[in-house]
Amino acid sequence: MDNLDYGIIGNCRSAALISKTGSIEWCCLPEFDSSSVFAKILDEEIGGSFEIKVPEDYKIEQYYKKNTAVLVTRFSKNGNIFEIRDFMPRYYDQKGKYNAPPELVRYVKHIKGKPVFTVLYNPKLEYAQGETETYIKDDFIVSLTKTVKFDTVFLYTSFDKVSVLEGKEITVTEDGYFLMGYNEKILQPTTQKIYLDLERTKVYWLNWTNKTPTYKKYNDEITRSAITLKLLSYEKTGAVLAAATTSLPETIGEVRNWDYRFCWIRDASMVIRVMSGLEHKNVAKRYLQFIIDLMPDKDEKLQIMYGINKEKKLTEETLDHLSGYKGSKPVRIGNAAYKQKQNDIYGILMNVIHAQLVEFSIDIENGEELWGITKGIVWIVSRHWKEADKGIWEFRTEDRHFTFSKVLCWVAIDRAVKVAKILNKTRKVEKWLKLEKEIKADIYENAWNEEVQAFTQSYGTSHLDASVLLMEPYGFIEAKDPKFVSTVKAIEKDLSNEGLLYRYKNEDDFGLPSSSFTICTFWFIDSLFKIGEVEKSKEYFDRLLSYSNHLGLFSEDIDFKTKRLLGNFPQAYSHLALIECAINFSNKAAEEGILEFMRD
Repeated sequence: MDNLDYGIIGNCRSAALISKTGSIEWCCLPEFDSSSVFAKILDEEIGGSFEIKVPEDYKIEQYYKKNTAVLVTRFSKNGNIFEIRDFMPRYYDQKGKYNAPPELVRYVKHIKGKPVFTVLYNPKLEYAQGETETYIKDDFIVSLTKTVKFDTVFLYTSFDKVSVLEGKEITVTEDGYFLMGYNEKILQPTTQKIYLDLERTKVYWLNWTNKTPTYKKYNDEITRSAITLKLLSYEKTGAVLAAATTSLPETIGEVRNWDYRFCWIRDASMVIRVMSGLEHKNVAKRYLQFIIDLMPDKDEKLQIMYGINKEKKLTEETLDHLSGYKGSKPVRIGNAAYKQKQNDIYGILMNVIHAQLVEFSIDIENGEELWGITKGIVWIVSRHWKEADKGIWEFRTEDRHFTFSKVLCWVAIDRAVKVAKILNKTRKVEKWLKLEKEIKADIYENAWNEEVQAFTQSYGTSHLDASVLLMEPYGFIEAKDPKFVSTVKAIEKDLSNEGLLYRYKNEDDFGLPSSSFTICTFWFIDSLFKIGEVEKSKEYFDRLLSYSNHLGLFSEDIDFKTKRLLGNFPQAYSHLALIECAINFSNKAAEEGILEFMRD
């Protein structure tokens, strides 16, 4: 497979990636960050997969059931047709609670004729470390490993278990199923019960999607992105994952391979902002509680990222036995970046708190805790904003005075002032306003480069960086301010390659960047739109959308030459930025009453 042509299914507890030919090649159970059951995406030889194989003359198509996370792979040859409807169960049970067990279901739908397929069922537990043994029992197929630690998964099916396990040809004459779960079932599944789970899950997603506003333009792209963001949210704690995978490389054959199955405060906060705007306020409330539960004592630094179950220690290890995606080693689990100091997270967090207070007014729960957090953040920022840090891109070597970090320190104080006024706690406002002005003046004095005519990556440098484009959305500078317009144009000249953006071009810890960072391209498109270059921004936007995979999904990066998707997948950051850009264009179309603006 030359591209990340995968669909994602999930139930806000875990997720799986399924190739466009119907092969499950990544799945961790029981939760997102558990060890893998299938990891063929990280090692084609030993990673493990769950494949549906058909003769070469079959036609294979794949799509999502509209407005759901149910993935359909359709196999057809002449008058012989069947579908695999893949999903992870998620629905309300009879007690009104969510049912989201750690299992995935492959519902086999007989459409027509007598189609045939074979199965390659090859689980490799614990990241394929050591042997996984698979046995047929009376009611199920069980796979287990004892090498690293004891672990099991169970496969239930309506098809002959020997034929399944030995890869013998199966003829489809009626509906059937495969259910692979982390736990042994108390009640034996039936095709009828599995069909009911499928319909309930479909209804859950239709109801969830129905809460999302309808947009005049790009509605399908907005909806698919919103569902993807929901799939990356973890119901139990409210955490939002950066992506569902680990170690998919930013560039093939290089070592920029990271585990993204964690909750970055920055990424998640941006997701929450967008999801609130799409009327999915429960996601926002749960995430806010996640943050409140994690908040350290008043002068303890907030980490930039946490485990999805609020873990603070995310020790990074390499799995040297896995060859990596397309041979890109190392494969990492855990992420050493959790130790880094990144001063921007305080502004991002304050921005979320302010947005939620505006959204929910005095009805918001935990108001006193939020006020305590606000005061704590101002205290931390006031003491540390002058310090260098690792920045948004997590440089692993020297600390620098990154412009984006300084701007977000300003945001922290600006939003704290606004929160104080909302809560009628204005005793400290005058002091905070003085600090806000001091930080702003410092940025204008040190981040603006007269020679380049732009705000640069860090103080005292001429390097440009896409992150400074966020100065405008965060309210630091007006879109039509000559310095912002000039910055956008300088970034276009230096970092744009046929409308795709580098994050930056200067050398980092691993050499020179060689792929486009998808969210940066969306930021750039948004900035062009804001400064009035609407037609150009729309042209770039439509072109960027064409680089998604066959299901409209984006990863972290795009190769400049081949346009293949790279990096962890699907990427929350990319999809939230897509939504923001799409809403801009849709609103513009609605304002202009339509149609010349949108004529292709």
